[in-house]
Amino acid sequence: MKKTPRNQSVPLSRLIAIILVGVIGVAVVGLKLGQTPAEQMQTFAEAYLETLDESQRGLTMKDFDSPTRVGWHFIPKDERKGLMIGDMNDAQRTAALRLLRAALSEAGYGKVNRIMLLEEVLNKMEQGKGRWERNPQRYFVTLFGDPSGRAGDGGSTADGDESESRDDRWGLSFEGHHLSLNFVCRGNSVLDSTPQFLASNPATVMQETTVTLGKGTAVLSREEQLGFKLIHSMSEEQKDAAVIASEAPSEVRFAGKPQPEVTKPVGISYAKLNQSQKDLLQDLVTTYTDIAAERVAQERRAKIESDGWEGVRFAWAGALEPGIGHYYRVTGKSFLIEFVNTQSDPAGNPANHIHCFYRDLTGDFDIPVDPQN
Repeated sequence: MKKTPRNQSVPLSRLIAIILVGVIGVAVVGLKLGQTPAEQMQTFAEAYLETLDESQRGLTMKDFDSPTRVGWHFIPKDERKGLMIGDMNDAQRTAALRLLRAALSEAGYGKVNRIMLLEEVLNKMEQGKGRWERNPQRYFVTLFGDPSGRAGDGGSTADGDESESRDDRWGLSFEGHHLSLNFVCRGNSVLDSTPQFLASNPATVMQETTVTLGKGTAVLSREEQLGFKLIHSMSEEQKDAAVIASEAPSEVRFAGKPQPEVTKPVGISYAKLNQSQKDLLQDLVTTYTDIAAERVAQERRAKIESDGWEGVRFAWAGALEPGIGHYYRVTGKSFLIEFVNTQSDPAGNPANHIHCFYRDLTGDFDIPVDPQN
């Protein structure tokens, strides 16, 4: 295959068309009915790898036990693991985005592609003079292990039994500024789908634009509005239990760390909410769980139900109105959600820059952790 030129420039209109192909791709490529998200991801991962030349494969494929698998972050960086979307040709970009689309719900993929396109908004707001490159194509795909399931096959022992050293798990990372999506699969199962990090700057586009995303775009508005709606619905007594600080923290906790710490839950318990408030809290949580593909989202929701909603707590910090720094945290037995909006956008509009995540307290990256440690 002819080697793809590095750092090639792709018209944004063409990139948008490719992104839209990613949205519909899983429906039009002839997948078998009833395939699980993991099976769909495997199909598209193998198809994606077929489009790459040897040097691109070297950038994309890493050993499953590579330390870079758990080295995630959402901040702007000069160098990242994986193969950049901007260093692919159209067929490769389409294949990469179809793989990503297979891992996400329609709503999740829609948020992700708009987060990517917000880089163009940032570039215009900074007039191209910012410290970091703002580029919708500066997102990276990495595969850990072999999606075919053959990697790590230790062969058979002398008596014909399969070696216990065989590890047929494989992982996917899709990452760049304000995005980090991480998955581990084996066979027809998605074993883990965290850390899941999304962010939006601006949280709301307040100026008229000449680019794809226009004034009023608010990619993570549901995450923010449901939080405000829940805290505003509370009585003073409930707020006393829910509010943990008068000032919001500057950042979500455990940013870039392979595992979140299991800390004592704070805030108001689900049991102390009335029914409409319980419904709001469930809606808020499912906004995060449902970023992933439907069957994965169902498994996330089922785990929360199994653990019991009674153990879930909601905590708030900072202002009770938009435009001033605010933060919330939702803690369950097996999950952690955090949301923060304290930073200004490039135009100086205060608290107009959202960071939020969904994490697995039993262990991100399919690495079990002891909750006692």
